[in-house]
Amino acid sequence: MCCDINGNVSRVKGYECSSYAVMNSGGTAYKRPVIRKILMTGRFLFMTDVIESTTDIKGEIIMADVQITFPDGAEKSFPVNVTPLEIAKSISSSLAKKAVSGKLNGQYVGMNDAMTTGGNFELITKDDEEGLQLLRHSVSHLLAQALNRLYPDQIHYGVGPFIANGFYYDTDKVEGNQISVDQFPEIEKMMKRIVKENLPIVSREISRDEALEMFKNDPYKIELINDLPADEHISIAVQGEHVELDRGGLVPSTGWIKHFKLTSVAGAYWRGKSSNPMLQRIYGTAFWNADDLDAEMKRRAEAKERDHRKIGADQDLFFTSQEVGSGLAVWMPNGAAIRRTLERYIVDREVQDGYQHVYTPVLSNLNLYKQSGHWDHYRDDMFPPMDMGDGEFLELRPMNCPSHIMVYKHHQRSYRDLPFRVAELGMMHRYEKSGALTGLSRVREMTLNDGHTFVMLDQIEDEFKKILQLMVDVYKDFDITDYRFRLSYRDPKNTEKYFDDDEMWEKAQRMLKGAMDDMDLEYFEAEGEAAFYGPKLDVQIKTALGGEETLSTIQLDFLLPERFDVTYVGSDGELHRPVMIHRGIISTMERFTAYLTEMYKGAFPTWLAPHQVRIIPVNREAHGEFAQALTDRLVKQDIRADYDGRNEKLGYLIRNAQSLKIPYTLVIGDEEVSNDTVTIRRFGSRDTSVKSVDQFETDLLADIANHSRALDTLEKAVKGE
Repeated sequence: MCCDINGNVSRVKGYECSSYAVMNSGGTAYKRPVIRKILMTGRFLFMTDVIESTTDIKGEIIMADVQITFPDGAEKSFPVNVTPLEIAKSISSSLAKKAVSGKLNGQYVGMNDAMTTGGNFELITKDDEEGLQLLRHSVSHLLAQALNRLYPDQIHYGVGPFIANGFYYDTDKVEGNQISVDQFPEIEKMMKRIVKENLPIVSREISRDEALEMFKNDPYKIELINDLPADEHISIAVQGEHVELDRGGLVPSTGWIKHFKLTSVAGAYWRGKSSNPMLQRIYGTAFWNADDLDAEMKRRAEAKERDHRKIGADQDLFFTSQEVGSGLAVWMPNGAAIRRTLERYIVDREVQDGYQHVYTPVLSNLNLYKQSGHWDHYRDDMFPPMDMGDGEFLELRPMNCPSHIMVYKHHQRSYRDLPFRVAELGMMHRYEKSGALTGLSRVREMTLNDGHTFVMLDQIEDEFKKILQLMVDVYKDFDITDYRFRLSYRDPKNTEKYFDDDEMWEKAQRMLKGAMDDMDLEYFEAEGEAAFYGPKLDVQIKTALGGEETLSTIQLDFLLPERFDVTYVGSDGELHRPVMIHRGIISTMERFTAYLTEMYKGAFPTWLAPHQVRIIPVNREAHGEFAQALTDRLVKQDIRADYDGRNEKLGYLIRNAQSLKIPYTLVIGDEEVSNDTVTIRRFGSRDTSVKSVDQFETDLLADIANHSRALDTLEKAVKGE
């Protein structure tokens, strides 16, 4: 032992011992020696209590045990100062080899950290998703350490968390240019060198003053420290000479990190505020084995090819610019053709299903959104009100439902009018932060395919089924097959953000679940995903990039009819309250176009393609007149055909049409002019076929009317086969 009964301090093998007096319940004096481990890193010295024992006045040391409760409820005693690694070894050697971290009472404990208290304990292993998260978190620290070695005292650091599919670290290089992808090989080489050093990663707690001194040269870390409560101890993680602010949850040493890759850089405002400095966000990913990393990099390469922003630029579909305003998409003629086709399609389908389409203002009186509750619940996502100077405040609408309630209330409705279905391609505005804006997927102005139905209680199930069938039919037309149903409930542990009416919530959730059960549909349930006014059914789709997002929704709403005093005259001549059903079929035009662009990889089916037919003459002088006349004929049939009469080689023009993924390329030469035929080359195929002009037109119109692909090879090309 490194100290005597009187607590005289001695230092042995990196430990210091001291003591203090305590009294037991009977009034007998005891001394409690405390052994502190000394950790020296750079110019900082840390001491932390790792062993606490009790000695009586005779000098006998009595080491107390800690009681550990495992996830299965089993309990076991271990000596004070036991480490998670020792606990893992006591269970099995294989568990010890794959255990990444311990967790005591919900707090991370490093595998080599001493535990002086007991409680609920679990081991996080490589097999757990959480284990992968800890690995990625650790790689962000490894990245920072490598940067410090390469660029000492030149970089300030923001935060470096794990994220879905990887990690990032926000950096601010104060000298020279910011970090670029060209520097990744050099940085990764340094990271691998640190991995070989197998530096232990140790968590410690220090005081605020110590932390402020330690990070005094980094303004971002100082800001984070100052934001913590005044009496809170601050956690750090130490690996070699490198120190990080951190709450724990890291691998035992840098040697555990084997397979990683830096992937990209992007600008990001400090703490997400546009008024703050722009930092350089370095992204990366990591896995436990090389095969998983290789698979992820291939997936990312595919994702890059499918990125709707890249395809949008290549095919001139849309653009965004600072001159116009961030998050405000400008639709070019090609993109407008796709959007116009979507809009006409969904309006026609909804009219066939009994919806009455309307137009309502994109501006409304602010009081409308106060009455609906949007102002209370979504104020942070709404643009500031506009003061008209006469006491009226106008607001860019964040939702269409209050407008559709006004449509319903404009006339007194009877039970004979129900279900009353109203729909609109309604433009909305959201106050999205700059850092969240992405192409067409996240914008500040959007047009939602929105609809609302007002029904009597006994009509809910039939209307629910009718809406769901419309969704399924629409999905078939777009060849959307990978989706699942989610029943979204409020979070019973956090009800403040929802309308306060327990009876209404229980009734609505029970009714929605009952309808799904009656229809014998598979679904999963998710608490905390409901709208503030009621539960909903969400249709979750798999994106082409491997993620999941909500495409369609059906929401039961008992609240807004109450708030707006919405009524109908029943068969008894009395006023009754209808139920309001919110539903969206194909989301916003912006997001749905982005989704389809990535799903089709830019090779849109004929009926959606911005250019359906490209007509190319072999010789402009000899065949141009025929080609132009054919173009005019097809355009009169509402076919998006264009004549390419540029003075270029025929092979180049054909390749250009293929690069633009135009479904049909027609070549016109002497035989075609003489026989009134066309030579057809379809996207994705090297083969050609010859048809009469009449037959081609008939087949093309059928292709468009059936919402079909141009041909099997096109489908294979899109799927990468």
